[in-house]
Amino acid sequence: MIKKLHDMGLRSEHAYTAAITSIGLSVLTWTASLRAEPGRGLDRADRWGIFVGEWAPTLFGLGLALSHYEQEEGSLMGKAHADGERQRQMAGTA
Repeated sequence: MIKKLHDMGLRSEHAYTAAITSIGLSVLTWTASLRAEPGRGLDRADRWGIFVGEWAPTLFGLGLALSHYEQEEGSLMGKAHADGERQRQMAGTA
């Protein structure tokens, strides 16, 4: 499954970004539920925040799995090496 996701273009950076975004979205959802449904109370807002907040560990896990796959495949280190070379070339021409 990880190989298939990687082949579709999903990278570890994408999963990590989505995980961090889901943490912010969890707080936003909690606040929005608290304000939009004032008669429902804090319990309902907490449930919405927790529901969205549970996405983050899954996405971080997916990011780790993709990162391990990228390291085994060589694309992660290859990208880091290419970025380093590009920076050295730019520093030499400046």
